[in-house]
Amino acid sequence: MPVSVNLTGPVDEDALRLALADVAARHESLRTVFAEDADGTAHQLVLAPERIRVPLVVEHAADEAAADQIVRRAAGHVFDLGTEVPLQASLVRLPSEPGEDATREGAERERSALLLLTHHIAGDAWSRGILVRDLTAAYSARVLSGAAPVWEPLPVQYADYSLWQRELLGSEEDAGSEVSRQLAYWRQALAGLPEELVLPFDRPRPATASYEGDRVTFTLPEGLHERLTTVAREHRASLFMVFQAALATLLSRLGAGDDIPIGTPIAGHTDDALDDLVGFFVNTLVLRTDTSGDPTFAELIERVRAADLEAYAHQDLPFERLVEAVNPERSLARHPSSDHAQLRQRRPRRAPAPPPPRSPGPPDSPSPDAVPTPPPPSSTSPSRSSSTPRRPAPVLGCALDFATELFDRDTARGIADRFVRVLTALAADPGSRAGDARSSARPNGAGSSSRRTPRTSTTGTGPRCTCSSPSRRPPSPTPSPSPGPAARSPTGSSTSGPTGSPTT
Repeated sequence: MPVSVNLTGPVDEDALRLALADVAARHESLRTVFAEDADGTAHQLVLAPERIRVPLVVEHAADEAAADQIVRRAAGHVFDLGTEVPLQASLVRLPSEPGEDATREGAERERSALLLLTHHIAGDAWSRGILVRDLTAAYSARVLSGAAPVWEPLPVQYADYSLWQRELLGSEEDAGSEVSRQLAYWRQALAGLPEELVLPFDRPRPATASYEGDRVTFTLPEGLHERLTTVAREHRASLFMVFQAALATLLSRLGAGDDIPIGTPIAGHTDDALDDLVGFFVNTLVLRTDTSGDPTFAELIERVRAADLEAYAHQDLPFERLVEAVNPERSLARHPSSDHAQLRQRRPRRAPAPPPPRSPGPPDSPSPDAVPTPPPPSSTSPSRSSSTPRRPAPVLGCALDFATELFDRDTARGIADRFVRVLTALAADPGSRAGDARSSARPNGAGSSSRRTPRTSTTGTGPRCTCSSPSRRPPSPTPSPSPGPAARSPTGSSTSGPTGSPTT
């Protein structure tokens, strides 16, 4: 899981090494190795903070292209989890560029690129912002004061969360346990799940998926975001639910039928104590959407809302256990249970604390710039952007990733255009019939382009839509019944049920 940070200004390598160790000392998940017993059983071993040495490789690049190659090579590192901590860093030194005072002789500004690579066993997308924020604070402290940063202790560590989750779920041998209750729900909710969606493939699905993909980018018309947000509010739903209803409508129109399973990753941060903790909390839910009976968009949103709230109330069951329980037909050509449409909601991070006073030591304004990660073969990834100081309405920029072994680029572009058309029709009149949405025409105000660089995916082959949202967590559309008996949170307080949300 790579994250690249562009740095300007001098970089103290010794201070950076110490700062990396400070961050690993703060988060146990970053200083955990996985050893094996004599019988081959794996177990985790949390290393003492004083034993931590996070690898830092320093290289020099002649230009941006060379730096990009170095970063991509470093991002492909394969961890040995039995002996290596799941975090390593690479610092790429770039040629200096003219500074702000270009008229003064020798006024040059140093440039570097820092790659932070974590294994997914120790973190998720939520953890990226935490990692960069904590490293920035630790490095600044090391440079400015020569000492370790002074942090408020974390309320819990990842091991505490694991023990709490085990206590919460209980044993499957106990019919009254939470895990038994959630298993029963998912067995019923996913009974008769379609094995795969029938989509307008340009080529037959191969026996074994190659996971090679490409990307088509497009933008939503100006003002559409506000109209969709209004529709969500009027129907007591989240924006995520509105996008899910639109995606299900599109897939039905493309021939997928009226039973649309949509997979979504959820943050898994069911307690505020986990918000500042690096760890792997993400889980996957399968949200089933019923488009039968020619519903209006409003009726479909209500169906989605009801089904999603039920699913969120049963989100603690690990996806791998769900797959074992539902036991779908296995195939090397697709992913079990979630090789369908995939919908994700991307949220802005909590703003970090103000930076410390400027000094010649720390780099200027480090800004995270995620290294392109392998996408799934078919996904739509909107992101908000604003380019004028007058704070115009946000414009959603999107990307449709598709499997090149299944789709031609023109087909993928057509699907993206149709998705915008469905969203536009939904926003214009939620009372209209979803089946009447004219999804075949190219929408006005939406432009698409294709990225021809082949990409490699590590997930399934179904469509995936990633949407940005103004809020970090969606507000509950309406108060919902408690999903079960109150349980203790990782910090020991009482909680009535999960509150996690779709994210990456």
